[in-house]
Amino acid sequence: MFDFEKLNVYKKAKELNKEVISFLRSSKSTDSYIRDQLKRASISTVINIAEGSGKFSRADKRNFYIISRGSVYECVSLLELILEDNLMSQEQFNDFYRKHEEISKMLLGLINSQR
Repeated sequence: MFDFEKLNVYKKAKELNKEVISFLRSSKSTDSYIRDQLKRASISTVINIAEGSGKFSRADKRNFYIISRGSVYECVSLLELILEDNLMSQEQFNDFYRKHEEISKMLLGLINSQR
């Protein structure tokens, strides 16, 4: 088993990525650029956690966790744009928001632990 597979934040980010991808598949009316960007940011969240966990220095690990957290922020801003275009319900947005916020806080804990 790889180290990243043991991290709760990795597991949660991977599960949330599946939910985002499923939403995007069902949301054909969302602008293709926003759809692509949200997919990339969601995937980036997951893969940067994995890559960071494999680094040896604290600074390298921290950098990848920071990048991952930035991707979480990107996801939330894109979801806001989708909401503002009335292409998602407020309830669905709130659920995505809450899950992204939880991952962001978990990543902040990882970032702070690498100082």
